[in-house]
Amino acid sequence: MSWIKVLSQSELPEGSRRVVRASGRSILLIRNKGKLWAIQSSCPHMAWPLQFGRLTGDEGIVCALHHSAFDLNTGDVKDWSPWPPVIGPMLQNVSRRKALPIYPARVQDGSIWVDVPEA
Repeated sequence: MSWIKVLSQSELPEGSRRVVRASGRSILLIRNKGKLWAIQSSCPHMAWPLQFGRLTGDEGIVCALHHSAFDLNTGDVKDWSPWPPVIGPMLQNVSRRKALPIYPARVQDGSIWVDVPEA
């Protein structure tokens, strides 16, 4: 494991999000309802930023730009680009259905740590 200290715990208060860089990767940290997640900061569909995505009540995130939904715990796709009939099929063919990369994260000694594989 390659645990990297990315922030002080105080820099990511409850209910907040922040993009950090670690091992050459851009990672979105989310702290919500007592949980901490570290995910790839861009949607694997069209590489749009996820920091503006909507969190769901079932621990998911929905891309703000094309509405694909991902499970924050597993990275699994919950819903892939559910666009209207004319646009959806075209956009779904632009990029394959891919899971969202997630990274183990923890709070220890007042800091937030993320396990990021070498780039």
